[in-house]
Amino acid sequence: MDSEALVLKTAVGLAAIAAARQRRIVFKASWDKANRTQLDAFRGPGLQEGLRLLERVRAETELEVLTDVHRPEDVAAVAEVADLVQVPAFLCRQTDLIVAVASCGRPMLLKKGQFLSPGDLGFVYEKAVRSGAASVWLTERGTSFGYGDLVVDMRGLVTLRELAQRPTDGVVFDATHSLQRPGQGGETGGDRRFLGALARAAVAVGVDALFAEVHPDPEHAASDRATQLPLDAADDFVAKLSAFDEACRSTSPF
Repeated sequence: MDSEALVLKTAVGLAAIAAARQRRIVFKASWDKANRTQLDAFRGPGLQEGLRLLERVRAETELEVLTDVHRPEDVAAVAEVADLVQVPAFLCRQTDLIVAVASCGRPMLLKKGQFLSPGDLGFVYEKAVRSGAASVWLTERGTSFGYGDLVVDMRGLVTLRELAQRPTDGVVFDATHSLQRPGQGGETGGDRRFLGALARAAVAVGVDALFAEVHPDPEHAASDRATQLPLDAADDFVAKLSAFDEACRSTSPF
């Protein structure tokens, strides 16, 4: 959440795309970027202000809202506002957080840590289900490759599909975080050139949803500026991937 004006501009733009393309778009924003490398890095407006902004987004755009939570003690307040609650990738093994989100009554977006294999996410999924999660969306966001890069193994999406067997579960591909190159001089870099290719590959595998960071001016974003999709390119992104998804689903799987 860079600012209130930016949050609303982005949400209004995405709501227009959702209406025009007849696609379900969930608005996600973070009120606290707690996992920053540097002490003075931008973190966001904090819990109360962040939840107020999310409530305003939902009221003014009718979009569902999603946000992440880093501490078990914040889950109850977040669940009163958010339609879905995200467990960050770095925290996907934290049992207290998993249990709190699983029992809050909201669908869980569970991101796979960059350090974890797709199969091992199954143990986290089981932890969530046993703790009461009625809906879990397993999310691939890349795997650490050496010290400063991420790679995506598309076979992992098949593994996640095998784990998420309930009708209320789903598989998500995070197309922009997967482009990151961590540790580039104290901040996270990346290369958005590969966004379309990786998104199409994931759609071809058969994911249920795509996750993408969108910003009106990525070069001046408070975080992840190297990998975000420009807002003015989002409609074309959704249109082309929607058509590709329909084509893929119209053919029999191998």
